[in-house]
Amino acid sequence: MTLEIRLSHQFPGFRLEVELTAPPGLTCLFGSSGSGKTTVINAVAGLLKPDRADILLDGQPIHQLPPHKRGIGYVFQDARLFPHLTVLGNLTYAARIRRRAPKDLDRTVALLGIGALLDRRPGALSGGERQRVAIGRALLSEPRLILMDEPLAALDEARKAEILPHIETLRDVLGLPILYVSHALPEVARLATTIAVLDAGRLVAQGPAARLLSDPETASLLGLADAGAILSARIAAQEADGLTRVETGAGPLWLPRLTGAPGDPVRLRIAAQDVMLATDRPVGLSALNILSARILSLRPADATGMLVQLDLAGQPLLARVTQRSAQALGLTPGREVFAIVKSVAMARDGESAPEARG
Repeated sequence: MTLEIRLSHQFPGFRLEVELTAPPGLTCLFGSSGSGKTTVINAVAGLLKPDRADILLDGQPIHQLPPHKRGIGYVFQDARLFPHLTVLGNLTYAARIRRRAPKDLDRTVALLGIGALLDRRPGALSGGERQRVAIGRALLSEPRLILMDEPLAALDEARKAEILPHIETLRDVLGLPILYVSHALPEVARLATTIAVLDAGRLVAQGPAARLLSDPETASLLGLADAGAILSARIAAQEADGLTRVETGAGPLWLPRLTGAPGDPVRLRIAAQDVMLATDRPVGLSALNILSARILSLRPADATGMLVQLDLAGQPLLARVTQRSAQALGLTPGREVFAIVKSVAMARDGESAPEARG
């Protein structure tokens, strides 16, 4: 199921002109505050009537339908649970309005780990628990599309860590488009399968997350400080010394012990600033994670820095080095180098792992 959006709307001093496609998976609307992200999803939800709109869900127009007939589940930043209802009452609200039994209640409760909360009221829940219930309520409205407007923005790091695996699971098992608003790039890198970058009401970049995150051309749009790449890999072995060996096409990486069996897929995020380059394979280093790579392109990042795009056996990686280092090493497109990975942020389906060093 695919969502197609074409919007045009004039605000005082601001015009929104957006045309984008959200395939199945999680499409993140990324951009700074005021770029138009929330305006887009509010128009999709029917909470804003744009000057002009064509919104198609699986080829069917929904922009002329009232909000409650669009088949959309909306998760707001602040949960917005009904305070007078229990968790169970909130979860089953849409079904009771329709006067029928809720579908997949037990599955949804298990998926989000909220079985122990069903008799509580929202006031007795933590922020992370409230957001899990809000996600459950959206799922039990029998949606064809999920909208999430910065659902983690009001949470501290511990609560974010609680929610992220559940959103990953929804992304991987629902088979529905999820339109997700965020301005936090690490969150986007972990969750998104597709990224759409908005700036001043315009779509300035769109594509698969792995490609956009590793493209030096879009690094300035996403934020140079958080520039990095996503690698797909698989668990190869659980080592006797407590490390997990993860296999990439360019060689192995060793990470702190992960839960999983050999063959399980993993998704790695490697920040450009955590990659060092060498023209000869280094020796005498404590670093374990050294991968063979080939330079695809070099692009100035700022007055003194350079972004180097690397090919790791068909997967892209970014390294950030100084322009002086690039010149001293003679870095040019096509040159074979070694990437020393100083740390890896790791997220696998439904689980997060600590950052791996060296």
